[in-house]
Amino acid sequence: MSFFNNDYFWRAVERRAGIAQNSREDQRESWSKMFVDSALGLLLPTIILLHCICAPYTKVEESFNIQAVHDIVTYGIPHGNVSKVLATSYDHVSFPGSVPRTFVGALVLAGIVRPFSTFVSSPEQIQTLARAALGLINAAALLSLRAAVETAYGKVAGRWFVLLQAGQFHVIYYASRTLPNMFAYALTTIALRNLILVKSVSWKSRRSSRRRVMAMILLTIAGIIFRCEIAILLAVETLYQLAQRRILIIKEIIPAGIIGVAIGLATTVAVDSFFWRQFPLWPEWVGFYFNTVLGRSSEWGTSPFYFYFIDALPRLLLNPAIYFCILIGTNLAPSSDILRPQLIFIAIYSLLPHKEWRFIIYSVPAFTAVAAAGAGWIWIRRNKAWIWKLLSIALVVLTAASYVASLGFLYISSLNYPGGEALALLHQVVPLSDNSHVRIHLDNLACQTGITRFQQLHLNWTYDKTEDESRLLDPLFWLDFDYAIAEQPERVIGKWAPIGVANGYSGITLRPTNDEDDILPLPSVFQNRVGRILHRRYHDIALFSRNKITRGLWPAVKFEPRLYILKRQVSPAKSSTAMI
Repeated sequence: MSFFNNDYFWRAVERRAGIAQNSREDQRESWSKMFVDSALGLLLPTIILLHCICAPYTKVEESFNIQAVHDIVTYGIPHGNVSKVLATSYDHVSFPGSVPRTFVGALVLAGIVRPFSTFVSSPEQIQTLARAALGLINAAALLSLRAAVETAYGKVAGRWFVLLQAGQFHVIYYASRTLPNMFAYALTTIALRNLILVKSVSWKSRRSSRRRVMAMILLTIAGIIFRCEIAILLAVETLYQLAQRRILIIKEIIPAGIIGVAIGLATTVAVDSFFWRQFPLWPEWVGFYFNTVLGRSSEWGTSPFYFYFIDALPRLLLNPAIYFCILIGTNLAPSSDILRPQLIFIAIYSLLPHKEWRFIIYSVPAFTAVAAAGAGWIWIRRNKAWIWKLLSIALVVLTAASYVASLGFLYISSLNYPGGEALALLHQVVPLSDNSHVRIHLDNLACQTGITRFQQLHLNWTYDKTEDESRLLDPLFWLDFDYAIAEQPERVIGKWAPIGVANGYSGITLRPTNDEDDILPLPSVFQNRVGRILHRRYHDIALFSRNKITRGLWPAVKFEPRLYILKRQVSPAKSSTAMI
């Protein structure tokens, strides 16, 4: 009995129990963090796929690559009588564009999706599959950058990197779109990952040297194959590290340049000379000469020097919290070394008159990484002082608001593809089970706003895309068609009857209404059985909210007719003759 009354015994028991309890608490906390990290790891690919599915159509800037993917998946790579096969089957022969573009990105996507093409029920699903593959590649690149952010700034910063990045509409929306910039985006993002890792540790280590070389190789390949403006980013990064005496010319710059140029040129010249039937052909050099040396890019519009800083970057970053997070993050090493080359790159590129936000999209992950460092700093200190508590609340609120805004932009964007909507409507009017030969003319706006070869569902139908003005003014030309999708029906010669209209988004208004048809429609992707059920539930909830809560006030979409679906009218006499 005296043993059980011993104080030392009970203290030992209490210590053991405490250790066990702490161990269980630590284990629960570890599992909780693991769950959060896994969920965040799925956030980027999930939200990119959501944007891909909700806005399945493409526009003219994406046209070349998506048509090339279609042609490679459908017809394969020709082996015999190559020129004839390309001329009769491939879209780029009929519509070459102002300058040739590279097939490299399309060839990679086609190689990924072609094995799965037999498991889908329609060509449209192959298009979605190809875009999803590109989106997942870019998501993987961003997640690899998250790991570098964690190395540089800690786990909390890595989590905030994902949260901030997933709320940036332009990056997420275009991650799955077949722009040349988005093919280059994965390479530049992985290059940035290597540069951040180099700038976070000792630059003299052998691993840092390999990472510097890999970053320069990736930037060189991306610039040679996909977008020549990346050469400016490569030059700035290289000169900046030279100025910091953190890179070796003979052991790193020269080998990286030789390897990158050899891989990039060998790839693009071999692939594109084959498909364009010109040797040697380097499409990105032709585009650079056309747009920059000849100055033809100005024909697409010009913008002032400050456009990227005042207009493009605020739209790309979107979340206002990013700016005060960057201010805090720049005080942490190695943030200044990450941001300075990006800012210099944007400033130099601002000297060119023609500007588009997509030309500097490669810099967005760098700004987001530094902002994530600041966000992590704020979040860790949220319970230490009222200023950090206030900033952490603002960070959460503004980040949540950026997700709402991003989903709003997705909704609006999904409504602005009248070409794809018009052709889908025509396929409903003329059922796919109809095996008769139908001839359709598709005008320029229709082809620019959603129609690709993946939407041409009938193999025995003719989908004409004639642009020659002299032929369009010939009355005999229109006699060859049964249907037309046209922006200006008055220019379609002959007797035609409208059978449908594809509207385009023209704004949102907030006004009192009792019209049930004024409820904001869901995107057209929700046209299947599950989607229709979801649409009815959404409609009922929205109608109840408007009538009982907002007293008639409800956002309504403003549409305007963009494309008319026309059917040619055959005169009775001609019909009788045809029957005889």
